[in-house]
Amino acid sequence: MVESTATGTAAWSNWAGNQRGVATAVLRPSSVDEAAEQVRRAAAAGERIRPVGSGHSFTPVAVSDGQRMDLTRLAIDVRVDIDRRLVTVPAGMTLREVNALLAGHRLALPNLGDIDAQTVAGAISTGTHGTGAAFGGLATFVEALTLVTGTGEVLRCSAEEHPEVFDAARVSLGALGVLVEVTLRCVDAFVLLAHERPATLDDVLAQLPDLVDAHDHLEFFWFPYTTRVQLKTNDRVPVDDRPLSRWRGWLDDDFLANTVFAGACRLGRAVPGLAPGISAISARALSERRYTGRSDAVFCSPRRVRFLEMEYALPREALAEALEAVRHIIDGLPFKVLFPVEVRFAAADPIWLSHSYGRDSAYLALHQYVGMPYEPYFRAFEKVATGLGGRPHWGKLHWRDAASLAAAYPRWPDFQQIRAQLDPHHTLTTPYLSTLLG
Repeated sequence: MVESTATGTAAWSNWAGNQRGVATAVLRPSSVDEAAEQVRRAAAAGERIRPVGSGHSFTPVAVSDGQRMDLTRLAIDVRVDIDRRLVTVPAGMTLREVNALLAGHRLALPNLGDIDAQTVAGAISTGTHGTGAAFGGLATFVEALTLVTGTGEVLRCSAEEHPEVFDAARVSLGALGVLVEVTLRCVDAFVLLAHERPATLDDVLAQLPDLVDAHDHLEFFWFPYTTRVQLKTNDRVPVDDRPLSRWRGWLDDDFLANTVFAGACRLGRAVPGLAPGISAISARALSERRYTGRSDAVFCSPRRVRFLEMEYALPREALAEALEAVRHIIDGLPFKVLFPVEVRFAAADPIWLSHSYGRDSAYLALHQYVGMPYEPYFRAFEKVATGLGGRPHWGKLHWRDAASLAAAYPRWPDFQQIRAQLDPHHTLTTPYLSTLLG
């Protein structure tokens, strides 16, 4: 994220570099009371405020046409209740910082995605998730939250206190208020056994129900123009007895997955005809490995190769049809695809705007290297995914609008009612949110 205040405005860009904006002012409250007062002043003046996190969404969800609120200076007492396995943190804290804090108390989050740079507020508000058939997204770990509404009211919400707001606000894209404090439900610290191995797509799909049931966490990456995938499983084990050597970790996760892959993508962008060969080599470069490690260290890995992404949550039974459609789409594109296609799984949950609301989901993610064409690829898949009942990830590229999305979410009218109550003057909206939510 880049800021400049030399001219009295503030320029901002996201991690991928595809979203940019200039706010009229940058607000940096140091207390909840100050944040509430800033919202009240904006509402009275007809101004708009947009809270932002670390800029890891690919959509314009964080782009402001008014004031931007940065929560990194917000003073919130961090509270760790070891007996009840709860941690209360400022919403602007990053997941990386939360993971380190919990490790110091021999606690952990039950599941994580593959990066940890997002703020807690940004991660839960956009529906960030990991993989695991028995696990929901990060928002399902929220035990309570404190919200500064669009009128400047400070509202503490949980399953017992303002329960309907709680179910709406856990995934709300910042449209209901500014999240200032979050209480997360944790588990005892645990060790994961990671097993990563090459396989064929047909074999994985044939065994998929059994594989999903047999492992705590499972995902796979299909390499376009090949029949090959990289299959990854993570399972809880009692002891960390097979740690990954520093050399192997650097070789696989830093050198091959970042340095070499970045060079291959640059070559493929310069000479697109090489893309199928590059994909085939990439599929074979990642050999089998097993290792154990602290849960967050296994879940999360460095991501330094820039890309754009679309991801859809699909009914689990629709995955094979969706993957077959992606294969045909890629074969028919007038350009090449340089990134693998990722598949993950999540459990149903009761959060109104969660991608997995009311159903077990398979998540299918498309990526494209920065500087390469992507829109025809993503739009073609979106048409397929929409027809299969798919819901787009809130933080990843898509072209759905309120009219299209309303039918996909049974509690959409209830969310709109809560939104009208908490932000009656549209203080927290943006042009993008108006298109997305109405």
